[in-house]
Amino acid sequence: MKIILTFILAVIVCFNPALSQIAVKGETIYTMSGDPIEKGIVLINKGKIEKVGRQSDVQIPEGYKILEGKVITPGLIDARTVVGLSGIYNYRHDQDQLEKSDAIQPELRAVDAYNKDEKLVDFLLSLGITTIHTGHGPGALASGQTMIAKTYSESYNDYVVDSLTMVAFTLGNTVRSNYSKPGTRSKAVAMLRSEFLKAQEYLKKQNSNDEKERPKRDLKLEILAKVLNGDVRALFTVNRAVDIMAALRLADEFGFKPVLDGVAEGYLLLDELKVRKLEIILHPTMVRTYGDTKNASLETPKTFYEAGILFSLQSGYESYVPKTRVVLFEAAMAHSYGLPLEEALASITINPAKLLGIDESVGSLEEGKFADIVVFDGNPFEYTSHVCKVIVKGKIVKDECF
Repeated sequence: MKIILTFILAVIVCFNPALSQIAVKGETIYTMSGDPIEKGIVLINKGKIEKVGRQSDVQIPEGYKILEGKVITPGLIDARTVVGLSGIYNYRHDQDQLEKSDAIQPELRAVDAYNKDEKLVDFLLSLGITTIHTGHGPGALASGQTMIAKTYSESYNDYVVDSLTMVAFTLGNTVRSNYSKPGTRSKAVAMLRSEFLKAQEYLKKQNSNDEKERPKRDLKLEILAKVLNGDVRALFTVNRAVDIMAALRLADEFGFKPVLDGVAEGYLLLDELKVRKLEIILHPTMVRTYGDTKNASLETPKTFYEAGILFSLQSGYESYVPKTRVVLFEAAMAHSYGLPLEEALASITINPAKLLGIDESVGSLEEGKFADIVVFDGNPFEYTSHVCKVIVKGKIVKDECF
């Protein structure tokens, strides 16, 4: 009987990814929690990181599957995308990132439209992106909500990390191109101010001691009230300097701290951004320079780094097939234009993990964190290198070079 039970346990360990035991060896390991480790090793047990250190200091227990590569990094994190709502085919039936019936719809939930089986999700996974902050895109004064998801999941019950992360707002010319109102920047800000004032009144009545004073549920005002009281963060897509300042005035007036997205002309406002210590999701390095992003610069990541402004990089919204950028390539371009290698890696690992509030579980290779790991056959930012293995929560989900 003991022999049979031992055999059954061995089978469970072999086939249950949650119980997998793996040793990942690399010539260089970027833990993102300290200095790189030369000739390092990461031990994985039951989906989490068991130990990280030099190969000379860490003994591989018997029975562990051994993987090897040149460079090991944490799973990459896309700080802002619409993948899962925006599909690969670029047809109406797979484009749910922007509802155009109304310019202000903060009540729209990303989780109701996210398709975990969308091919673009798997495409990002194959390039080492294991976590995405996705949802309703830029282009509306308030387009809807965002969420955090894993790019690999075994069922419809385990891909959501956070179903309500932020509410997406936009100021700029892109709004005017999608809606008949607003027609000008002043009108856009006035429309948002009006909705925030309504939300203030709604929140006041909701907290009344008199039950008769409490209003009926209003989904739009309910979510805006959560933004005002700090329960949900406001994500403002603003690229022109004038729009950045308009968003900051709104935040000051109504007492919330925004997350800035895009910030193409942020180099004109370095002192303002540094003093405020705002959380920033910088536009894709290779964003097309027209419209609101006309004055974007390939050197902005380097400029922000040298100014001491913390930021994360994103894939954003891509209007052309294949409908998504890849943060690995965006960070590589930022590195080629002067951003130090480790800072470029931080912009797609630990920085977005902290910004999204998930750094206790992902974003760096540390004991106790989920084993989200990428194995490269060379410098991650060299165009001849490949992603050869991807591990999500301790399971090997990609095992060939891409």
